[in-house]
Amino acid sequence: MAFKLGEDDMQAMNEINLIPLIDIMLVLMIIFLVTATVLNPTVPLQLPKTSAQVTDAPPESIQISIDKDAGIFWDDEPISIDELEDRMTDTANSIPPNATQPTIRLRADKDGRYDTVAQVLAVASTAGMTNIAFVSE
Repeated sequence: MAFKLGEDDMQAMNEINLIPLIDIMLVLMIIFLVTATVLNPTVPLQLPKTSAQVTDAPPESIQISIDKDAGIFWDDEPISIDELEDRMTDTANSIPPNATQPTIRLRADKDGRYDTVAQVLAVASTAGMTNIAFVSE
């Protein structure tokens, strides 16, 4: 779109200069940001007191790993199936009645024996720990 201003021998205005408009918008944006942070209105309130208790943090997860040689690891510590049963029973008994049980993160090697995985699942079920997650890549 061309505009003619005056005589025919003058060049027509082909485009609008946007630089002053951008400058003004940047200045307005800076003014808005400064005033928005300074003028943060706060309403004085007296909040009511409640008798609700603060909930506990979720329990940590237990990582059980089974390598390809049927070795069982509690986090990074190697243990036997009997020690695993004792630890799971102790962990299950230490959980308060209304608390959530920890998540067992079961990591098994792809070349491992299924029998070992089944034994670990049976021990967890016997101990009453049913929140089990299988970890994969």
